[in-house]
Amino acid sequence: MEPQNLTLVSEFFLLSLTEDPHQQPLLFGLLLSMYLVTLLGNLLIILAVTSDSHLHTPMYFFLSNLSLADISVSSTTVLKMLVNLQAHRRSISYAGCLAQVIFFSLFACLESLLLTVMAYDRLVAICHPLHYLVIMNPRLCGLLVLVSFSISLLDSQLQYLMMLHLTFCADLEIPHFFCELSQLLSLACSDISINIILMYFLGAILAGVPLSGILYSYTRILSSILRVSSSGGRYKAFSTCGSHLSVVCLFYGAALGVYLSSAVSSSSRKGAVVSMMYTVVIPMLNPFIYSLRNKDIKHALWRIISRVG
Repeated sequence: MEPQNLTLVSEFFLLSLTEDPHQQPLLFGLLLSMYLVTLLGNLLIILAVTSDSHLHTPMYFFLSNLSLADISVSSTTVLKMLVNLQAHRRSISYAGCLAQVIFFSLFACLESLLLTVMAYDRLVAICHPLHYLVIMNPRLCGLLVLVSFSISLLDSQLQYLMMLHLTFCADLEIPHFFCELSQLLSLACSDISINIILMYFLGAILAGVPLSGILYSYTRILSSILRVSSSGGRYKAFSTCGSHLSVVCLFYGAALGVYLSSAVSSSSRKGAVVSMMYTVVIPMLNPFIYSLRNKDIKHALWRIISRVG
C-alpha cells in the first residue's frame, strides 16, 4: 500500500492502557484522581512559594518551576487519555499528536535540566555556605531557568522538524497512551535512519549531560558532608538535599525503566505502563516528597489554609 504523506494524515489512534470496556471506567477514575492530586499538590507548592516571603530563596524558586513542569508534563499526556476514555474513542488529530510530541519533549527535558540546576544549588549551599547568597543571586537563578527553558525549547523544535518529513502507511495505531516520537517513528514507512541517529544523539546529550552534572554535584556534596565532624551536622547537611535526591532517583529510575522495558520486551503495552511512572506517578509524588519533611513548606501551607479558613 502506498504510504500517506504526513500532510494527508488527519488522525492517529491511541491504544491506551486497556481495551477491556469493563476496566476503562476504573482506569478513568484512577487517572482522574491522580491527575487532580498532581494539579492540586503542585499548585499548592507554587502558591506557597510565591505567597510566603520566607520561601523567596533559590531552592524554592527552582522548586516552583519544577512543580510547573510537573503539571505541564502530566497535562500534556493525561488529559487527552481522560477525554478518550470518557468518550469511548481512541483517536487523536494530527495537530494534537504533533502538539503532544512538542510539549512532552519540552517539559520532560525542562524537568531534567531543572533537577540538574537544583543539584548545583545544593552543591553551592553545602560546599560554599558562606557565599551561597552571593553565588546564587536572583540574576543567576533567573538565567539558569531561562537557559534550561531555551535548551528544552530547542529540543522540542528539533523533534517537530523530525516529524515533518515522516510518511506513514495505512496503519496509524500508536501502541501507547500518548504520541511519543519513538512510537511515531515505528509507524513510518519512509527512511528513518537519520531520525533514529538524531533521536539517540539528543537523548544521550540531554539525559547524559544533566545526569553527569547531578552525579558530580552529589560526589562533591558527599565529600563535603563526610568532612563534617559531628553526626548531627552531617545529618542536617544531608537532609537539605534528601528530597531532591529522592526525586532524581524516581525520575531517572523511571526513564531507565522505560528504556529497559523497550529494549528487553517487545510488548509496547508494558512500555506504556512503565511510562505512566514519569508522566503521572512522579509528578503526583513530587509535592509530597518536598512537603512532608520540609517544615518551611508545611508552615507556609498551614498559613494559606488558615487564611482561607
